Amino acid sequence: MASPYPQGDREKVASKLPSALRQALKVRAAELGLDIQDAVTTAITNWRDQPGPGPQVDTAGADSYSTWLPAGLYDAFKTTCTERGLSYTQGLAQAVQAWLDAHPSPNQPGAGLDPERKIVCNQKGGVGKTAVSAGIAQAYAEAGKRVLLVDYDPQGHLSQQLAIPQIEPGRDSLVSHMCGEGEGDLRDLIVTIEGERFGKRLHLLPACYDAFLLDARIAVVGTQRRGFQKEAALELALRPLETDYDVIVIDCPPSLGIAMDAALYYGRRRRGEQAGVSGAVIPVLAEDSSATAYDMLSQQIAALCDDLSLELDYLGLVVNLYDSRRGYVATSSLAEWKEMGDPKVLAVIGDLKEQREAVRVRQPLLSYAPLSDQAEAMRQVARGASR
Repeated sequence: MASPYPQGDREKVASKLPSALRQALKVRAAELGLDIQDAVTTAITNWRDQPGPGPQVDTAGADSYSTWLPAGLYDAFKTTCTERGLSYTQGLAQAVQAWLDAHPSPNQPGAGLDPERKIVCNQKGGVGKTAVSAGIAQAYAEAGKRVLLVDYDPQGHLSQQLAIPQIEPGRDSLVSHMCGEGEGDLRDLIVTIEGERFGKRLHLLPACYDAFLLDARIAVVGTQRRGFQKEAALELALRPLETDYDVIVIDCPPSLGIAMDAALYYGRRRRGEQAGVSGAVIPVLAEDSSATAYDMLSQQIAALCDDLSLELDYLGLVVNLYDSRRGYVATSSLAEWKEMGDPKVLAVIGDLKEQREAVRVRQPLLSYAPLSDQAEAMRQVARGASR
């Protein structure tokens, strides 16, 4: 409900907001020397200017909240909520959360800054997505960055290669948090990957068997929960962890389904983010079938960007398992990848033994063979995929 403001240019509005968000808004506005009503006005205005709803916010236990807004803004806000299929409480929570993310506390250097998000993807299996994901994550950690490596593939090869058990069905997991059914703090599931070169900066969120049904579960949740945006499901789960990390690397499944859409959405260029910081790293092979798979992936990316008005950067290609002794098909395919120019080829990694040996002994490549050509190639990819 609304009642006239004495001066006539504002009106008092009553809604609901989770107590944690209300407190954070109050503190942040004070830190920045802003009036709360001006902060909320900016939050709602910016949220309405977005092409679609933001990540889902947990509004359980939301309490009454009131403030003064410019006349007409609250009615326009409610119209936008209706158009996006959101409750007014969810819309306001999204607007306030986005404002908090965009206005970090001046008393917490680095807080609120988005981590680099590297989405390692290709719908073709066997191209080395897991090896590249693990390798660049290790390279970032070796360079001093705090890194979260996410095993997003239900096959769990990444977790297995690092000797970390998959999460059993029915347990709290990335999937349950993506579906808004998380029972605890996702941080409790994260495992530190040991190694002197990483200094406890390299962490893994293990795979879960439930991820085999992820596409179906997200689709069901989308029909049951008003305002749920399936493409934002991965961001819904990982956003609370982001302040803990400088880089988040997603090892994607060989899929073109809803789970892949969620990963690509997570890697989009966020408002105010520099181009080429986050985006897709695409491992390929020097063969014709890999080119076909790349075309399918690029079509999916284009469709997602068009549908949701996103910008998603191609950080580059990694030509993996290359062996010139395979003849003309290999050499000509490599030449074609390089001739594309955009996306650029970040590295050509030979079909060498060290990665396979590291997998056999369940050790990170950069711990097992830090001076190998493969290890150096992973560092090269990591450098090339950052700005």
